[in-house]
Amino acid sequence: MATTSSDRILSLDVIRGIAVMGIFSVNVVGMAMIERAYFYPPAYGFDGLGDRIMWAANFIVVDGKFRSLFSILFGASMVLVIERAVAAGKAGWKVHYARMAVLLLFGLAHFYLLWWGDILANYALVGMIAFAFWRLPAQGLLLVAVLALGAMYVPDTVGGLERIARFEAKAAPTATPEERASYERQVAERIPSAQVLAEDKAAHASIPAHVRSTIEHQPWRPFNSVPGYGLETLGLMLLGMAGYKSGFLTGAWSRRRYALVAGVLVGASLAVYGYGAWRILVADFAPLTYFPWDQVYVTPMHPFSAIGYSALILLVARPGAVADRFAAVGRAAFTNYLGATLVGTVVFYGFGFGLYGELSRGEAWLIVPVVWVVMLLWSKWWLDRFRYGPFEWAWRCLARWRWEPMRKGALSAPAVA
Repeated sequence: MATTSSDRILSLDVIRGIAVMGIFSVNVVGMAMIERAYFYPPAYGFDGLGDRIMWAANFIVVDGKFRSLFSILFGASMVLVIERAVAAGKAGWKVHYARMAVLLLFGLAHFYLLWWGDILANYALVGMIAFAFWRLPAQGLLLVAVLALGAMYVPDTVGGLERIARFEAKAAPTATPEERASYERQVAERIPSAQVLAEDKAAHASIPAHVRSTIEHQPWRPFNSVPGYGLETLGLMLLGMAGYKSGFLTGAWSRRRYALVAGVLVGASLAVYGYGAWRILVADFAPLTYFPWDQVYVTPMHPFSAIGYSALILLVARPGAVADRFAAVGRAAFTNYLGATLVGTVVFYGFGFGLYGELSRGEAWLIVPVVWVVMLLWSKWWLDRFRYGPFEWAWRCLARWRWEPMRKGALSAPAVA
């Protein structure tokens, strides 16, 4: 599916569109209830069968994988924009860093004003680092990507296994009373008290309340994300650059090669995550089972899953009306990502419908298909009439520091971003 227009590559847009839709499937939980429930489901809103079904579906198919896919596409788009800027006689670094600076402002506004789960600030900050590698050939980019991911996953996995061993020792029959008490205290801390829930709900009563709470409790979180998981983001972006330069993400490979990659990687992903979900469900989310599987064992699978998903999408998506719908979502991915947060916060926060903390995990997820349908309907309708999504247009204007024509047919400078 290598079909292109004068300034678009259909395959990149389709994959990006599917990725941004998938991300909302897990993000909605973080918007609907206390953050602890996002990372440990029994913490809140997790009493019914539907909650477990939705958790399992997201764990097996979506969580971590679509964010990785989105990061890969960000890297591919980054090198595409820089190449086009250079071809147009512009300084690639000026175009790139202007875009990243504006993206950082959007990300910080997203985080401080609306939601703790922003990824845009992390993308902007890491994107400033990733620029150093864009000239490398595909093989070089792949090598640096593997090194970055290895530098992230190996220490994290080793450290995670050590923490699990210490945690298990505290719960063992041979543990001392002090160790056992420490274990029980750590488990109890996973479940928020009534006071903590009340304070959390009050922090989501209005935008000013959210801003005050965020500045008080986690003022540097967007910047701490770089040492926290920046190596993973960098590795994924470089994988995207390599995928673009090698032709993998542009549909240039043979169907047989895409089928092989999809079959092996998607099959392995579903098997590993499926087994992990089964173990967690059987253990009824006991911490000694849940946390190793959720935070240690499967995390290094994320890039492989994302690459497999890319191959599968490229294999099954053919140019036509359906692909055009998903491509439009991808062309307006920035608007759709921020728009999904706006919808979620209006539905859940106190300045909107006030459903924050009122729904279970499964109930909150029911808005996801509605938002997906809206994305598929509005994106193509809008882009049939306008050059860019609303937030894409604002990003472009601010990065170029000039007013850009919005409606199709208006005169504008050659597109490079």
